[in-house]
Amino acid sequence: MTSLHIPILICLTAMSGAASGASAPSDTGRVRYVTDGDTFRLTSGERIRIANIDAPEIHARQAKCRLEIERGKAASRRARGLLDGKVVTFERVGRSYNRTVARVRVDGRDLGQALIATGAARPWLRHRPKPDWCS
Repeated sequence: MTSLHIPILICLTAMSGAASGASAPSDTGRVRYVTDGDTFRLTSGERIRIANIDAPEIHARQAKCRLEIERGKAASRRARGLLDGKVVTFERVGRSYNRTVARVRVDGRDLGQALIATGAARPWLRHRPKPDWCS
């Protein structure tokens, strides 16, 4: 094989791994505190937004109604119960509002799915309307 073919082969191999859906490497971190039902901060300072879910807002300026705030406070308590002081494993999938958006696992479970199962969050894919927490 000529020396020209080797760099091309390396490039094609790397591209095929990305195209085949090879997953990003996972990282770990300890949770410092929970901001709300779908966001928390690690002891490293990194803010994590849980991917593919939405939890109700807890602040009046962001919530659409009083019911959303009540649900948001309950969702935050649920997230704290699952996360406080725990070590999480996460896979970065994007950025939003100066936060890392990531799929998160805690105690071997998918955190987003655990929050959805308890009613603390709902499924939400980017570029789709956010769930209505007021009805």
